[in-house]
Amino acid sequence: MPVIEYQQFIKAPVELCFDLARSVDIHTKTTANTKEMAVDGVTEGLLEEGDTVTWEAIHFGIKQRLKAKVTLMEKPNKFVDIMVKGAFHSFVHTHQFIEEPGGTIMMDTFQYKSPFGPIGVLADKLFLEKYMRAFIVSRAKALKKIAENMQ
Repeated sequence: MPVIEYQQFIKAPVELCFDLARSVDIHTKTTANTKEMAVDGVTEGLLEEGDTVTWEAIHFGIKQRLKAKVTLMEKPNKFVDIMVKGAFHSFVHTHQFIEEPGGTIMMDTFQYKSPFGPIGVLADKLFLEKYMRAFIVSRAKALKKIAENMQ
C-alpha cells in the first residue's frame, strides 16, 4: 500500500492554511489541470467533519468520479478524508498543519490501495504512485501561492 508524504512551508497563519485546504472552491482552483469540480454533497465553502463531496475530474484522459468523506476535523491542525466510492480500492488522506515562526508547515499523507490486486500493484510501480505524488505536490504549491498572496 503506497504512502505519499509531502511537506510545504507556507508564509501564512495556520488558520488560513487550514481553511484554504478544506475549501471546496480552492480545491477546484488548485486542481484546474484535471478539471476537478464538486458535483454532489458539499459543492462550495468549507468542509466540516462528516461532510461528503463527490469530485468529477479527468485523470489519464478519462472522466472519473470520486466520493470522499471527512472523518476527522481538529481545527486548525488536522483533518482526514477517506474515499467512499471511486477508482481506488481505498484511500486515507491526512492533512496536518503546524504553526511555525513566520508561517505554517502543511503536511499531506496520502495512503492508498489500488484496485485490481497484482495489476494495481504493477500500475503503482509503473506510473500511479508517481502521478499521485505529482498531483499532491502541485496542489500544495498552488495552495501555498494562494495563501501567500493573501498576506
